[in-house]
Amino acid sequence: MHEVTRRPNEIGPAIAVRRRALRELVRTNDPVLVSAIEALLNGADIPHVVLDRNMSVLEGSIGILPRRILVDDAHEARARQLLVDAGLAHELRPDRP
Repeated sequence: MHEVTRRPNEIGPAIAVRRRALRELVRTNDPVLVSAIEALLNGADIPHVVLDRNMSVLEGSIGILPRRILVDDAHEARARQLLVDAGLAHELRPDRP
């Protein structure tokens, strides 16, 4: 992990840059499923990111490009269990090796 912070005598805000491992949790073309999973993750305070959400601009809004939900490696197990408990285990991407 790489972190940059300001020195005590420097003026300006501290800048923190961290490299994190993100893991793909779900890949789907279903925008309703993406919203439901986001609500579950938000409710459990699990940070996540949805990639390719706005790709419909390029695909003409026909829904062929899947959206991907990623979570930080440190939260992956908890996020997976949350989706299993919610009955969405069939939507999970395979565990990493």
